[in-house]
Amino acid sequence: MIYLLEDDDSIRDFVIYTLNSQGMEARGFVTPSSFWEAMAQTVPSLVLLDIMLPEEDGISVLKKLRASGRTQKLPVIMLTAKGTEYDKVLGLDAGADDYVAKPFGMMELLSRIRALLRRTETESGSYRCGKLMVDPGRHTVEVEGREIALTQKEFEVLCLLLKNRGQVLSRERLIEDVWGYAFTGESRTVDVHVRTLRQKLGEAGGYIETVRGYGYKIGLES
Repeated sequence: MIYLLEDDDSIRDFVIYTLNSQGMEARGFVTPSSFWEAMAQTVPSLVLLDIMLPEEDGISVLKKLRASGRTQKLPVIMLTAKGTEYDKVLGLDAGADDYVAKPFGMMELLSRIRALLRRTETESGSYRCGKLMVDPGRHTVEVEGREIALTQKEFEVLCLLLKNRGQVLSRERLIEDVWGYAFTGESRTVDVHVRTLRQKLGEAGGYIETVRGYGYKIGLES
């Protein structure tokens, strides 16, 4: 999930529409108060934040995000019409991870979003994919903030697919890496685990794609 706090209706609607069309779930907010209400319920994978806002400016919002342990490391990209070097430094010093000046191209914004999400996953050791968040260190799986209970093998299959995101993994590769070379069962075991995994993940289970006759993958666009 990506949150966009932007009071310009045309920009907000266009960005949300484009993100959704690219398979990225996104919500837009006009005011900081509505944004904070949503944050109290669900912490997104990334925030797109305008500087010039009603109620309080984006720098103030950013500082509050960085002051909370819950959102201290949340990826944030600033979006603003202010394009001077001073404004960029102000946003970055306040804790922004990236800065895009208006007017911006959607292809560039999409590229920056994907790059930041990949970098965040690498640094934290956790995986974020749309509504799904997996933390191998804590052995937790969450969908929209709700913890999902998985068996050890289901968890290992999910982590392997996320670690190799965008690549198709054969059933044989999954068996070798998750069950080990000594496993003598049938490759159908993988299919059974993936089917159960999809059911437990609910809507997020759709991120796991079947490549007919070969195996499974989680796409980069998920």
